[in-house]
Amino acid sequence: MVSSGNDRILIIGATGYIGRYIAKASLAFGHPTFLLVRESTASSSDSEKALFLESLKALGANILLGSVEDYASVVEAIKKVDIVISLVGGFMQMSQMNIIKAIKEVGNIKRFLPSEFGFEYDQIHNTVEPATSIVENTVKFRRVIEAEGIPYTYVICNCFARYFVSTLGQLDLIGLTPSPPLPPRDKVTIYGDGNSKAAFLKEEDVATYTMKTLDDPRTLNKSLYIMPPSNIFSVNELLGLWEKIIGKSLEKVYVSDEELQKKIADAKTWDEKFYLACCHFIFLRGHLNNFEIGPHGVEATELYPDVKYTTVEEFLGQSV
Repeated sequence: MVSSGNDRILIIGATGYIGRYIAKASLAFGHPTFLLVRESTASSSDSEKALFLESLKALGANILLGSVEDYASVVEAIKKVDIVISLVGGFMQMSQMNIIKAIKEVGNIKRFLPSEFGFEYDQIHNTVEPATSIVENTVKFRRVIEAEGIPYTYVICNCFARYFVSTLGQLDLIGLTPSPPLPPRDKVTIYGDGNSKAAFLKEEDVATYTMKTLDDPRTLNKSLYIMPPSNIFSVNELLGLWEKIIGKSLEKVYVSDEELQKKIADAKTWDEKFYLACCHFIFLRGHLNNFEIGPHGVEATELYPDVKYTTVEEFLGQSV
């Protein structure tokens, strides 16, 4: 089943990290695409985000001024579309309440994809801050969507390749290295024993699967798990593959649970604390591969076998 391209799509958060890939994919699939953008972002003459928006306009995107906090602008935007995709930051989960309220008021939305595009939050427990608040708010917002009867799909894609594979699981290196970072060639820090597994997806592939699911009745009111079996690796396996590709063994430094929690406490910025806290529940707790997909979930590569996704080995091979 292929997305028809006829549905009108509203994207909130198109200038964010994964939002950029989703916006470009929506246009590539032929959807009339509307972007709700802050006036300060759209009107800036030289900002990188403004230049990116101009590139999307050249491809046919419609820019609507407003924000998720401005209820009137959300209502007016939703009146123009059939499907809403929210890509606000994880710390803004509850700001999406205005989207729920507007969808209920307008009454024309076929599908809502809330700001997920990460982990199976209902299966994540025993976390540390700031991850704890984001997990709790995401779960809370899911329950609101379901209670309000909003037609939804939760897109669960585990780990972005440019974040996790490029750093060999050292997520805290994001922002400290070139973007996208290159895998280390001398030394690697491994959180825990390195055996916890997760699925790793190239961002363009996440966007493609997202487009495929928009009008698919098989994913209505379900979670779409993007978990290609050939892309499920532990850090030890990632590292072994990288060492094979470059023909060299790396020095390995293993970090215990206690040591990682101290690193989180000592981190200077919120971003660094968050990245380390994610490493904690992914690699120390092993929460991304410790459950079976139940009746309320479907796996993307089984639904859409025609999609040629990038394998982890291919991705690493492009980094040489």
